[in-house]
Amino acid sequence: MQLDFKARELTIKLVYYGPALSGKTTNLQSIHQLVAGDVAGRLMTLETKDDRTLFFDLLPLTLTSEKGLSVRLKLFTVPGQVIHNATRRLVLQGADGVAFIADSQRSETKSNASSFVNLRQNLSENGIDPAAMPLVIQFNKRDLDDIRTDEEIDALAARGKEPVFKAVALRGVGVLETLLGLMDVTWRHLEASHQLEEKFGVRADPLLAELRHHLGVGREAAR
Repeated sequence: MQLDFKARELTIKLVYYGPALSGKTTNLQSIHQLVAGDVAGRLMTLETKDDRTLFFDLLPLTLTSEKGLSVRLKLFTVPGQVIHNATRRLVLQGADGVAFIADSQRSETKSNASSFVNLRQNLSENGIDPAAMPLVIQFNKRDLDDIRTDEEIDALAARGKEPVFKAVALRGVGVLETLLGLMDVTWRHLEASHQLEEKFGVRADPLLAELRHHLGVGREAAR
């Protein structure tokens, strides 16, 4: 979290993490296409010749609190390929919350697990306690064959503490709900750590309601 007192701007960094081709970039592209109004800035991508994201995507979303404080969300993705682990670790620096994008295909189970372990390792190497990092999990590609069933995913969600979402990012299904869920757990973590409401009069519910409004998603979708 970065706070600019002079500009009255609070910046929150959210990182989309996961194995190669799980749909991290597609999530950001879908958010950029679906967001209402003039909230989203320019979506920037850096790609390799094989059309995979090499470094990161940056999608700034700016909201204004009821007390006039601008809350700027910066959304990043990390490269999924193992050879770019140093870049993954760099992008994770200063992260306030993480969305782990898993591939629902059974064939990608090991890749998901390996990437999740890698996430925890890179957080630790950045001096961040993995257990304290606000985290949501999205199971993407729900429209493909041979995927983990809804019942399997629900069972996994019941065993963990992280909110779990199901998505088809190419169609925009579940991507906004994932972002809202991530912002919810991240903001409440920041509030507990920094007393944002007491210091700046920024309350979680009105801010999240504004984000839902701009994203065009009802309250029930964020749960």
